Amino acid sequence: MGNESPLVSHDELEQCKRVICVDDSPTVRKILETCLHREGFMVYTFSDGVEMLRWLTGPEGRIPHLVILDICLPKLDGYTVAQRLRAKRQFANVIIVMLSRRDSVIDRIKGRLAGATAYLDKPFKTQDVVSVVKTQLGIALCDEQEAFTPSMMKSEH
Repeated sequence: MGNESPLVSHDELEQCKRVICVDDSPTVRKILETCLHREGFMVYTFSDGVEMLRWLTGPEGRIPHLVILDICLPKLDGYTVAQRLRAKRQFANVIIVMLSRRDSVIDRIKGRLAGATAYLDKPFKTQDVVSVVKTQLGIALCDEQEAFTPSMMKSEH
């Protein structure tokens, strides 16, 4: 089962934006969890896509607002996980952000075709992650965080 940010009340949980982070690196998962939790997000982390998909379709699963998804994952790659999410109607509005060391145009196109709306390169800056997540979720940003860095693919909203 995925790790969840520290417990909050039921009312707070309903108001928090839910973000799932899927990466096989415990360090990357912890960095993402910490920086997003600090911004007020309810963060769930998983080491692979199969684990996340099982949790989402299980009794404790909660539909996230956004998923940060590594491409190179054990069991199923991030493209396949994104396609499986997109294939299920209940996840049609979930925003998918791909995260990877692969930074070619082909990888970005494959991410878009799989259903991702944005792409973050590794290594990443935590402020870039927060900026992309907030932008994708339509949350107002501080002035200095509004600009995208060249390493990010802008959404076509």
